[in-house]
Amino acid sequence: MQKHHHFEVAVIGGGISGCALFFVLSRYTDISSIALFEKYEEVATINSNAKGNSQTLHCGDIETNYTLEKAIRTNKTASMLERYIKLFGYENKYAFKTPKMALGVGEKEVAYIKKRYEDFKNDFSYMQLLNKDQLKEKEPSLIEDRDTNEDIAAMWTDTRISAVDFGEISKTFIQNAKEEDKQTEVFLNTEIEKIEEIGDKFILHTKKGEQFYSDYVVVNAGAHSLLFAHSMGYGLDYSVLPIGGSFYYTDLDKLKSKVYTIQNPKLPFAAVHADPDIVQDFKTRFGPTAIALPKLQRYKDKHFIEFLESLSPSSEVLEVFYDLLKDDDIRDYIAKNVMYEIPGIREKMFVKEIKKIVPTITEDDIYFAEGIGGLRPQVIDKKNKKLLLGEAKIDTKKGIVFNMTPSPGATSCLGNALGDAKLACLHLEKEFRWLKFNKELIY
Repeated sequence: MQKHHHFEVAVIGGGISGCALFFVLSRYTDISSIALFEKYEEVATINSNAKGNSQTLHCGDIETNYTLEKAIRTNKTASMLERYIKLFGYENKYAFKTPKMALGVGEKEVAYIKKRYEDFKNDFSYMQLLNKDQLKEKEPSLIEDRDTNEDIAAMWTDTRISAVDFGEISKTFIQNAKEEDKQTEVFLNTEIEKIEEIGDKFILHTKKGEQFYSDYVVVNAGAHSLLFAHSMGYGLDYSVLPIGGSFYYTDLDKLKSKVYTIQNPKLPFAAVHADPDIVQDFKTRFGPTAIALPKLQRYKDKHFIEFLESLSPSSEVLEVFYDLLKDDDIRDYIAKNVMYEIPGIREKMFVKEIKKIVPTITEDDIYFAEGIGGLRPQVIDKKNKKLLLGEAKIDTKKGIVFNMTPSPGATSCLGNALGDAKLACLHLEKEFRWLKFNKELIY
C-alpha cells in the first residue's frame, strides 16, 4: 500500500485523547486526510492502558472535589463516551455498570455528603442517599467491625456505566475511524522528533528520518506536548510537574463497588478510593498514591533531561512549590505518599488509609501492585504562580494546538476531541457534521 506523506490534519500521540480525535475527525467532519502518529508499537500503552488509571468514567457524581458546575460539565462529556460505548456495542465487553459511591465517614463528612446530595439531586437524579443500614445491605465490608457510634453515609448508584477499559476503547476509536470513506492512516513505532513550521504548513520529522507534511497539527502527547510547544517557542509560561500514582491490591473478596472518599479541598490530588479492576477479574485495587517523579512516563522513558526541560525550573516554579509546602496538610500528604512507595513499610503505612473504607483489612491483606499506575502532568502556570487543575491547552491560532490532559482526560476524551475538531474545521474551512454528532453522541 502506498504511504502518503501529506495530510490535512496530523494528530501526535496515540493515547485515548489522540485516538478519540482521530475518530471524531474521521466520522464527523469532511476533512479528507487524517494521520495519527504513535511512538510505541500500539496505541494506548501508557496512561490510557488499564494498568495506568483507575478505570473510572468520571461523571462528577462521586468526585467530591468537583463543584456542581464542574460536575455538570464533566457529565456532559462522560455521557458522550457512555453513548459511544452503547452505540457500538462495547457495554459488558470494555465497559461495565459497576456500582459506585462517594463515602462519608464521621459526623462532619456525613453532613457534607447529605448536603452534597441535596445540592446534586436535581441534576443527578439517579443518585441515592444511603444510610448505615442501607450501606450494610449493599456493601457489608464497609460496616463490619466499624465503631457503632461512627456515622457513615454515601451517595450511591448502579445505573450508569462507571468502569471502562480506556485502552481497549482507544483501539475501537481507531477501528471505527478506519471504516470511514477517507484517507486515515496510523503510524505506529513512529516517534515525531521535531515539528517545523513553514509558512502556514508543518513538517513532522521522525526519528527514522522520514518527513510528513500537514496543514493542521494537534499534539496530544501528555507531558511531552509541552516539550514540543517549548521547542517551537510556545507555552513558555507553563511548566510540568509529573505526579506518579501507585496502587495496592487485595485478594479478599470485599467490595463490589467503586468507593470514593471525600477529598481534602487543599490537596490537588485524588483521595484514596477502591475500584474493582475490570481486567483482573474485578479484584479490588486501592489507591492512588501521589508522588512527584523526575520523568515523563512511569514505566518506560527515564530521560531526566526531558523532565528538567518540561519542569523548566525558575523562581516562579519555586514560588509555587513554596506556597504548597508551607501548608501543613500538604507537607504531611507529601511525606506520607513518599512512605507509601518504600518497600518494607509501605503496606503498614497505606493500610491506615484503606481502613477508612474497609475497617477489617490488615497490612497482610494488601500488596503493592507492581507495574500498575500512571503519571499525570500537573501543569504549573508560572505567570500566575499556581497549579492548573484540569486540561491545559495551548492554541497558537496558527494551525497547531498542544494539549496536556490530566485526569479526567480519558472521561473527557470525546468532549476534548469535539473542541479540537471544531478548531481544525475553523482553521481549514471545513464542515463539522453536527446533525450526525448530536444524533449519535448527544441525543
